Amino acid sequence: MDADELRRAIWRMAHEILERNRATAELIVIGLQTGGVDLAERLAAALGEIEGTAPLVGTLDVAFYRDDIGLRPVLPEAPTEIPDDLTNKVVVLVDDVLYTGRTIRAALDALHDFGRPRAVQLAVMIDRGHRELPIRPDFVGKNLPTRRDEAVDVTPDGVDLGEIQRGER
Repeated sequence: MDADELRRAIWRMAHEILERNRATAELIVIGLQTGGVDLAERLAAALGEIEGTAPLVGTLDVAFYRDDIGLRPVLPEAPTEIPDDLTNKVVVLVDDVLYTGRTIRAALDALHDFGRPRAVQLAVMIDRGHRELPIRPDFVGKNLPTRRDEAVDVTPDGVDLGEIQRGER
């Protein structure tokens, strides 16, 4: 995907979110650190452009909620900033790439520290498959089947697919 295709995908996803939710008044868009933050901001801006009022936007770092603590270093990416109590709100959780589903599982655990949302909907730019948990996105920019040894990188300039570089043994 190039930058224009990325912009069109965000615009389409914004329309899909409004079709499901009818308005932005009860929405809070939360981007996962770090890949989902830019997309959440762009998605909220598109929602505001379409609806006339942009939803609140927040960020969420799930480092301390992961199920692989002890298997790899815990490295918080950036601060969590939730703009309001999530109780009875519809949270649109945004990430750049959905892979195994473990980051989203951690995000669901983390969200409940900030209230009890009425609903949580998942928006991802790329769904690459290989799920290890029963998690499915509500809004997808592009389904991109990959091999496990491929890397997917989403930037404002588009989406790049490459090989994961393994260290020599």
